[in-house]
Amino acid sequence: MKDESFVKEIPAKQANFSEWYTAVVLKAELADYAPVRGCMVIRPYGFALWENMQARLDARFKATGHMNAYFPTLIPESFLKKEAEHVKGFSPQVAWVTKGGDSDLTEPLALRPTSEAIINYMYARWVKSYRDLPVLINQWCNIFRWEKTTRLFLRTLEFLWQEGHTLHRTQEEAQAETLRILDIYVDFVENDLAVPVIAGKKPESEKFPGALATYSIEALMPDGQALQAGTSHNLGQNFTRAFDIRYLDEDNTEKYPWGTSWGVSSRLIGALIMTHGDDQGLFLPPRVAPIQVVIVPILYGKDDEIVLTRCRQVQEMLNAFRVKLDDRPQYTAGWKFNEYELRGVPLRIEIG
Repeated sequence: MKDESFVKEIPAKQANFSEWYTAVVLKAELADYAPVRGCMVIRPYGFALWENMQARLDARFKATGHMNAYFPTLIPESFLKKEAEHVKGFSPQVAWVTKGGDSDLTEPLALRPTSEAIINYMYARWVKSYRDLPVLINQWCNIFRWEKTTRLFLRTLEFLWQEGHTLHRTQEEAQAETLRILDIYVDFVENDLAVPVIAGKKPESEKFPGALATYSIEALMPDGQALQAGTSHNLGQNFTRAFDIRYLDEDNTEKYPWGTSWGVSSRLIGALIMTHGDDQGLFLPPRVAPIQVVIVPILYGKDDEIVLTRCRQVQEMLNAFRVKLDDRPQYTAGWKFNEYELRGVPLRIEIG
């Protein structure tokens, strides 16, 4: 009989959705609470899940001509103030560094709430001619936003994300890029994460600070709440004008390029948990699961080595997949069944 003791500590999903969610995150060892309010530690199993998601999304970006770069976490206050709507929209969430060692800084530095300001500053140095366009850059990094209410993966003071920042010669090219990225997000979330989403344009009241238009993908969660799973922004020329990014076009006149920015975050892990999890724990899509197949030997003290040899042979046969052979003698087969059901491993093979 299946031992239920390991999963009894998880509340029923329908009875208390919020407590169920937190229990699954903690029990499946995806993350834990950090000693800093509102921050979390992503544990190895959770980070492996993020790495698999990152790899599949990154491949899509590179297939469409984007390259990865990295920009500083610290952003001068004056940079944020260059675009009025931008600083107004993010000011309540910005965390500031005001001292370096024992000395006060001459200018406060923001812990990156988003990178439009510092990236466009650099683009002003790099883009001089129409031959320099388009610029198609993405970065994988961490973000800081001083949230009042936090929840593991869904809303934390620091989180992981990717943010793309592009420049184009025309408004039409920028709009095409905005929608192309939106399509990439829909494809990734629906086909790799198996989470249905609705894609569309956000109302003016909800658009990104400093953007002409914001498009998003929204996922409906089991508690009836919509979760914003990704955004793609047409920035127009707001940031290129604010940072004086100009290029010499073919007609020998100076022009401002058109910009976009877009991103998804580790919030997608929360969406994955809420959409697919059940009362036994996680239920992970095979394309991103850290372990796609687990092999559990059934050992009784007789012919154990024959069983283990066969397990290793099967593991080798399946080496194209992420396979784990759990041959730890200190745990029973029943405990392992519950362990990997909790962790959402898609396929279990029992050999005895």
